[in-house]
Amino acid sequence: MPTPSDKSEQVNDAIYNLTGVDRIETIQMNQCAMCKTPNLNWKDELSKKEYTISGMCQNCQDEVFGV
Repeated sequence: MPTPSDKSEQVNDAIYNLTGVDRIETIQMNQCAMCKTPNLNWKDELSKKEYTISGMCQNCQDEVFGV
């Protein structure tokens, strides 16, 4: 199970209030914070680390940050 990166309670609350998504729960359940069909096949370690920060799967990371 992936471990979400440490964030203050205020940051987690702000993310939830903006998106309606519980970042920690999403990551712990191997889901994506942005889509319903997560791609958890990571291109590299940086992408895997980004998932623990944002909860975005590989496809969503590529869409947001570019391929």
